[in-house]
Amino acid sequence: MSQRFTNNFPVCSRRRLLQLSLAGLGITGSVAGLQTLRSQINSPVRIPPIPEKDNSWENYPGFDPMNILRDFDYGTISHKNGRPVREFQITANVTKTQLNEHVFFNTWSFNHQVPGPTLRAVEGDRIRVIFHNQDTNSHSIHFHGIHPGEMDGIIPIGKNKKTIYEFDAKPYGLHLYHCHISPVDRHIGKGLYGMFIVDPPRKRPSADEMVLIIGGYDTNQDSKSNELYAFNGLPNYYKKHPIPIYQNQLVRLYILNMIEYDAPVSFHIHGNMFKVYPTGRTMKPTLETDIITMGTAERHILEFKYPYPGEYMFHPHQDVIAEKGCMGKFSVIPRSK
Repeated sequence: MSQRFTNNFPVCSRRRLLQLSLAGLGITGSVAGLQTLRSQINSPVRIPPIPEKDNSWENYPGFDPMNILRDFDYGTISHKNGRPVREFQITANVTKTQLNEHVFFNTWSFNHQVPGPTLRAVEGDRIRVIFHNQDTNSHSIHFHGIHPGEMDGIIPIGKNKKTIYEFDAKPYGLHLYHCHISPVDRHIGKGLYGMFIVDPPRKRPSADEMVLIIGGYDTNQDSKSNELYAFNGLPNYYKKHPIPIYQNQLVRLYILNMIEYDAPVSFHIHGNMFKVYPTGRTMKPTLETDIITMGTAERHILEFKYPYPGEYMFHPHQDVIAEKGCMGKFSVIPRSK
């Protein structure tokens, strides 16, 4: 049985909150007051329609960065000793990917996409990841977070072999997974990484949630530097296809830096500020700014709303990285549309 989560408050807590709020306002029984408060608490999230793509080369890779942006894999539910287990299937493959009009690159990928699927659970869930290696090279999956040593994902899994990683999802926060077979920089640089979100038991407020993972491509494979960079796998994709968001609606951005060979990279948005939840390990922001710097594997939750419609850039402030493919735009749409 597949399962999806929402960020709405639990029904009993919401009802109790409504009762207390109405009583405090002296409007118990007021239908109008009830509807107003319910609307404020639920804060329904609308996802703008995604513009249709043309038949350009960008359809070639077999994965779509616009789908990766808001696609959260909650796994399927099975049971072990009477306890529910959240189960995921991940396969390592070689995927021929067209990075731009001129460059093809054989990525090492999880489930034929770069980055791999965004896995999501709630703190305390039992996690089972069934890993298949269909590549000729040995690979593994190492998860960040807390788990037993035997589940650490540092043992090579050979061609056509399978293994199972099983552990409890903890602590809540924004984590990641990646191949941990030497040379690790090459395995990560060719695309073997993804995001692992562990939600807190008390859900965060509703928001338009999205994932951005910053990666680099060492296309000449000299293990010294990257020739191209990208958000969610394809250089300049969100520059050519801006991300639609609604005006004045909360955006919750899960951002991760997975660039090898470079010093820490920054992330900056134009025309706005964002609140920062370091590593997703806090329920309250610790900083409000328009730029944040992250080392490799560093990640944060960023929250913001755009008060004005229009198009706004986002990019690292290392201009050479932005100019080599790590550039995107938000297209802010009035809510009336």
